[in-house]
Amino acid sequence: MTGATFPTVRSRRLRKTAALRSMFAENSVTMNDLIYPIFVEEEISEKVEISSMPGVHRIPEATLHEEIAAIYADGVKAIMMFGVSHHKTDDGSDSWSESGLLARMVRIAKEAAPELIVIADTCFCEYTSHSHCGVITDGHVDNDITIENLGRQAVTAARAGADMVAPSAMMDGQVSAIRAALDDAGFTVTPIMAYSSKFASSFYGPFREAAGSQLRGDRKAYQMDHLNGREALRESLLDEFEGADMLMVKPGMPYLDVLARLRERTLLPLVSYQVSGEYAMIKFAAKAGAIDEKLVVRESLGAFKRAGADLILTYFARDIANEGF
Repeated sequence: MTGATFPTVRSRRLRKTAALRSMFAENSVTMNDLIYPIFVEEEISEKVEISSMPGVHRIPEATLHEEIAAIYADGVKAIMMFGVSHHKTDDGSDSWSESGLLARMVRIAKEAAPELIVIADTCFCEYTSHSHCGVITDGHVDNDITIENLGRQAVTAARAGADMVAPSAMMDGQVSAIRAALDDAGFTVTPIMAYSSKFASSFYGPFREAAGSQLRGDRKAYQMDHLNGREALRESLLDEFEGADMLMVKPGMPYLDVLARLRERTLLPLVSYQVSGEYAMIKFAAKAGAIDEKLVVRESLGAFKRAGADLILTYFARDIANEGF
């Protein structure tokens, strides 16, 4: 630094009142930035509370229409839909059936709130009997068969009315395969939100309870090593090359370094996912009186924006809409 310093320069001048702090804030978080993940279970009549995620429930398909209408009325602008299937198979074929859970829940959501942005998670872990993200061949997830099936699933979601598809299986070439399938089916303007840097993380634990995808083993053969940063950038840039419309880093706060470095390398919109484990830690710490939940939620979301995220998936989205966190 050159030129004048203290006492001529006093940085605190721009921080002395709330009005000034607001005027000079470099980032902001609004409902336009947030995506609310929801879990929809078929063949149940009452909500199922997720014990490891206080305040989060599996929504019965039977009452989904009313729930979606209420979510939209609260001010939520976009949702990510995860199905909790009772019709699991080795290949997850229910997810690309026109009469399957994925297609049904997308149709219900768009009927209930046509202006709500409905994003379909495009993966198989919720729909396979083994809870892996694709077809198992000789004890391993078969990449090439899986990406063909991902294309089928994406087309089914688009036909049902999904505004966007979000491939999360971490298969090589999945974005290219999905883009080709969507284009061939006439869905050339359906965007792809790529889970492009998705790590094999311990922070997903509560999600597996919520989605009913309790896995034997792990997904380290296709999700990323948590120690690797350069590889994460490579994965995301490959997805951009294949035609992704936006790129996601998942989980959120433990990987802000990856998000910030990716922001320097792409002009695409970036997405961060404040995952179930992050949500649970905040909830349980607040319950114990260790932190102020509202302040910590706002601070954590601000960290995503500061690191370069344009959009944030968070289970706090409806709370923020309702209570003005």
